[in-house]
Amino acid sequence: MIFDAARIAILELLSPAFRAVFIKTLGLTVLALVALWFGLTSLVEWLALPWLQTLLPGMPSWAGWLGGFIAAIALAFGMALLVAPVTAVIAGLFLDDVAEVVERIDYPRDPVGRAIPALRSLVLATKFFGVVILGNIVALMLLLVPGINIAAFFIVNGYLLGREFFEFAAMRFRPEDEARALRRRYAGTVFLAGLVIAAFLAVPLLNLLTPLFAAAMMVHLHKAVSARESRR
Repeated sequence: MIFDAARIAILELLSPAFRAVFIKTLGLTVLALVALWFGLTSLVEWLALPWLQTLLPGMPSWAGWLGGFIAAIALAFGMALLVAPVTAVIAGLFLDDVAEVVERIDYPRDPVGRAIPALRSLVLATKFFGVVILGNIVALMLLLVPGINIAAFFIVNGYLLGREFFEFAAMRFRPEDEARALRRRYAGTVFLAGLVIAAFLAVPLLNLLTPLFAAAMMVHLHKAVSARESRR
């Protein structure tokens, strides 16, 4: 069930029906990351470098170059951590478009879900932004613990990604409380699906498409879970 949903979602990302959403999401995400990079770089140059020169007066020119190099590495590392949440916020504006395409093409006999109101969608995207940052900070701290560092990344992100995107797909058809209850009943399945999304997130460049892939995959998973519920 999970791998079928993932396989279909990957194929759909490459289909013409997804092209408009794909281009809008990717373009806005790249622009946001570029703006964030220049913003953080300017902030470091404005705050950190004068402070360093005050702290170490008369330092040689190569020390300033070395400090800038170290700052660039730190910024690049920080940007790598921000890719997932920034992408989530941008793609959150188009998740309903993704879900509607999947529902219309793959489930033509079923009613199309209700789009989440714009304000509620923004709240969910903002909440997800904070949760993912917090989760990755925890995972980063666990990098110092041998044997569980990589596992921590997948466990933290698998849980968070699975939870948020399954509830998104479910809330197109159910009240929020009912969507959460359904997610809890199938917590193991949702977590395993989240691990697949986390694996997608771990691949450079592909991680820019993680929210679109996750939304499409969870629409299929919610349909499968709903069919199982109806048989009960």
